Amino acid sequence: MINIEQIQYIKAPASQVYQVLTTAAGLAAIWTKELTFSAKAGAINEFRFGDETPTKMQITALTPNQRMDWLCLDSDPEWIGTRVCFELQESNGKTAVTLQHADWRELTDFYRFCNYNWAIFLLSLKQYCESGEGINFQARSF
Repeated sequence: MINIEQIQYIKAPASQVYQVLTTAAGLAAIWTKELTFSAKAGAINEFRFGDETPTKMQITALTPNQRMDWLCLDSDPEWIGTRVCFELQESNGKTAVTLQHADWRELTDFYRFCNYNWAIFLLSLKQYCESGEGINFQARSF
């Protein structure tokens, strides 16, 4: 299996970053405005990106201010069965956010495209936590 793994350092407490990642308002500001989200273990959440197949993620783990894990139930076929994990670690006034998108079956052009877009997601999260303005899907011009 192939994994995407990235890290971003944010000048904000882990509790603030966790709040953004685990609320509909936070995810709307940094990822997509078109979503249905509930931060409960077992919840199946839906994220929409224009005309693409909606992405359905089930929350498989939540540890306040430390971690959230998703399992992809429906999306592009390459995503189905993959896992996304957000791990937070606070130190010296910054929070390290490690994002892992695991269990890809093969390295494809779509994998590479998603790797790039997860980096944009982390940049959006950083900007939102530090300045109050994210770069969600609807705001992108690139």
